[in-house]
Amino acid sequence: MKTKNKLISNRRFLLASILGVASFVIVIILTSIIYIVETQEELKLEKYTRAWAKSIAQANVTYLVENTKGAEKRANANLKKLVTADYINYIHIYKKEGTETTYFTGFNKSIYHPAIPSKVAQIDELLTLKNQKNNLELVVEIKQNKTIVGYLYIQASKKNIHDFSRQLTFTAIALLLFALTLFFILASSIKNKINQLLTTLVESLQEISHSKNYNEQIDPLPLIEFDILAQNINILLNRTAKHITKKDNTHQQALLENNILAEKVQARTNALKESNQELLSTLEKLHQFQGQLVETEKMASLGDMVAGIAHEINTPIGLGVTASTLMNDRWMEIKQAFEDKTLKSSQLKKFLTQGEENIEMIYRNLDRAAKLISSFKKVAVDQTSTETNSFNFKTLLEEVFITLKAKLHEQHIDLIIDCPDNLIVESKAGQINQILVNLILNSIIHGFEGKTDGEITISVFYLSDQLHISYKDNGTGIDESVKSKIFAPFTTTKRGSGASGLGLHLVFNIVTQALNGHIDFESEIGIGTKFNIIFPALLTLEQ
Repeated sequence: MKTKNKLISNRRFLLASILGVASFVIVIILTSIIYIVETQEELKLEKYTRAWAKSIAQANVTYLVENTKGAEKRANANLKKLVTADYINYIHIYKKEGTETTYFTGFNKSIYHPAIPSKVAQIDELLTLKNQKNNLELVVEIKQNKTIVGYLYIQASKKNIHDFSRQLTFTAIALLLFALTLFFILASSIKNKINQLLTTLVESLQEISHSKNYNEQIDPLPLIEFDILAQNINILLNRTAKHITKKDNTHQQALLENNILAEKVQARTNALKESNQELLSTLEKLHQFQGQLVETEKMASLGDMVAGIAHEINTPIGLGVTASTLMNDRWMEIKQAFEDKTLKSSQLKKFLTQGEENIEMIYRNLDRAAKLISSFKKVAVDQTSTETNSFNFKTLLEEVFITLKAKLHEQHIDLIIDCPDNLIVESKAGQINQILVNLILNSIIHGFEGKTDGEITISVFYLSDQLHISYKDNGTGIDESVKSKIFAPFTTTKRGSGASGLGLHLVFNIVTQALNGHIDFESEIGIGTKFNIIFPALLTLEQ
C-alpha cells in the first residue's frame, strides 16, 4: 500500500512539474514581450514629445519676439488646437528678457488636468528629458537667430502606454490560462494512457497467475517501451511453461517406470517416493535461497555504483560479493548433485550451514556500507539546509572529510583538522558545509594542480561570540592578476576547462550574507593560500 501511494504521488508530482515548467516558461515569454512592447512605446512617446516640443517652440518664436498684448492671446489660441493630441497634458511657454524668465502662456488639456506650478526653477534640469512614472517632462529652448528668447515646457502623458500594457497583461493572463488548460489536458491524457497500459499489463499477469496457464501470452501494447516489457514477460512465461512441461514429462516417465517395476521393487519404489518428496522440498528451499541471492546481488550492484563515488566502501562490498560468489558456487554444486541424483543429506546440511554463514557475512558488510552511504546522504542533505541548528563542529568537519576522501587520496592530499572535540555551536550547518566543500574543491582543482601531494589544514576556535575558521593549503598560491577580484563572480583561471568561477563567490556570499560574517585571504606563489573566516555563532557547550 505504501508503494502504491508513493507511485501516485510521483505521478502527481510529474504532472505538477510539467505544468510548473510550462507556466514558468510562458510567464517569462509573456513578461518579456510586455516589457519590450512597453519599452518601445515609451521610446516612441519620447520621440514624439521631442518632435512636438521643437515644432511648437518654432511656431511660437514670432509671438515671443512680437512683444504685444495680442501676441499672448494668439499664442494661447494656437496651443488650444493641441487638445486633439491626447497624450499632451501641459504646455508652458516662458519668455526670457535679459536674465529674467517669466511665464508667457500655457495649455492645460482639460479640467481633469488643473494648472501646475511654474517650471522656471527647473528649466536647466528639464533641458534633458525626464521620464517619470506617469508622464514625460521636457524643456526646449526657443531661439531666434541663435538667441534664446524663451523656453517651452511640455508634459506628455503615459496613460495610453499604461492602458495598452494593462490590456496586454490581461490578454497574456488569458493566454496563460488557456495554455495551462491545454497542458493539463495533454498531461492528463498521457498519464491516463500510461495508467491504462499498466492496468492492462497487471490484469493480464494476475489472470495468468490465477489460472497457472503459462502458455498464455500478453497481447502487444501500443507504446514501444511497454510492448518491449510485454515481450520480455512473454519470454519468461514461455521458459516457465517449458520448464513445467519438462518437469511434468519427467514425472510421468518416472511414474511409468515405477508402475512397470512396482511388483518387483515395491520397497524401492516407496523409498524413491519419499526421496522425491524430500527432493521437492529441497528444491523449494533452493528456489527461496535463489530469490535471496538475487536480492543480495541487487544490493551488491547498488553498492558497487556508490563505490564509484565513495572509494572507501569497496571493502565491505567486495566481501559481500565474495561471499555471494562462494554461495553461488556451492549452489551450483548442490544443483548438479541434485540433477545427477547424488545429493546427500550431509552435503545439503553443509550447504545450508555455509549458506547461513555467507548470508550473515553479506548482511554485516552491506550494513557497514549502508552506514557509510548514510554519511554521504547526511552531508548532501545538510548542504541544502539553511536552518539554524545545534551541532558538533568537529563532527561536521569529519563528515565533509568522508565525502571528499576519495578526491583527496587520489591526489595524495592530507587533511589536518584542528578543532576541539566538544565544540558545539548553534549556526547554519548546511551553509558552513558548503563553504568547506567549496574551499577544499578549489584547492584540489587549482591549488594542487600539477603537484603529486599536498596538505590542507583547517583550524577552528571560538572567541568573543565569534567562530573563527582558518583554512590553509600549501598549494601553488593565487596569481597576482586575480587577487583583487578573487571573490567576484566568474573569476577563474580555468574557464576553458569547464570551471564556472562561482565557487569562491558563493563562499563570500554565504559568509557575508547568510552568516553575517567576514572573510579575507592571503596567498603567496609557491607557498600556498590561507582563508580567514569569522562569523557570529552561539556556543551551546564549552570545555
